[in-house]
Amino acid sequence: MTEETKQWYMEYKIHKNRPGLLGDIASMLGVLGVNILTINGVEGERRGMLLETDDDEKIRILGDTLKKASNITVTALRAPRLVDILAVRHGRYIDRDSDDRKTFRFTRDELGLLVDFLGEVLKRDGNQIIGLRGMPRVGKTESIIASSVCAMKRWTFVSSTLLRQTVRSQLSEEEMNPNNVFIIDGIVSTIRSNERHYHLLQEIMSMPSTKVIEHPDVFVRESGYSYDDFNIIIELRNNPAEEIIYDTFTASYTEDL
Repeated sequence: MTEETKQWYMEYKIHKNRPGLLGDIASMLGVLGVNILTINGVEGERRGMLLETDDDEKIRILGDTLKKASNITVTALRAPRLVDILAVRHGRYIDRDSDDRKTFRFTRDELGLLVDFLGEVLKRDGNQIIGLRGMPRVGKTESIIASSVCAMKRWTFVSSTLLRQTVRSQLSEEEMNPNNVFIIDGIVSTIRSNERHYHLLQEIMSMPSTKVIEHPDVFVRESGYSYDDFNIIIELRNNPAEEIIYDTFTASYTEDL
């Protein structure tokens, strides 16, 4: 009985990049009947491959054989994760917090990678809550919209500062579609919230849909939700050293109240 075709991610570190090394590895894969779907350099002297085969035993043989290779060391041979697929696609890994594994970091010059990553996340069905940290005008809302386009999903603003401070108290039936991506500004929805907006927010948070919350730290601080409610948290900075400090800009949200 033929096994189901599955994808695998293989990554190896090159100790000596001699001529013909890649050809030798590709030939070995060809002999085993393992297809190479994508290949790319992944940061420094590493190379990543997205493979496909209908026989798991071939992957085991591949791994055992490459352990004896002197010029390379296999650093990953597993079912591909989203970060693996994007690493092969973009040639680098997403910066991920070593302590909090659900926190992913990007800088403004990596917006293409961020949109690709978030777009793949937004394609998933069901309830998920995504936090997006970042200082003003770093590209948070624009990234969410671009990612929604990539995921071919409609977005709905529940609260926002993109044009003017927007606090919705009701949404149309079309806007309340669970397949939509709901965009929530965590500061606007707590500091500027009224009772009708709060009830709408509770209804949306309980829906089996995707919610992207900008300024999640303020949202958690000012609401009954916790960090455990978030599936992933994304940090977007102008540069890697930039600190995300809310006290420097939350005052502008209340000065016209």
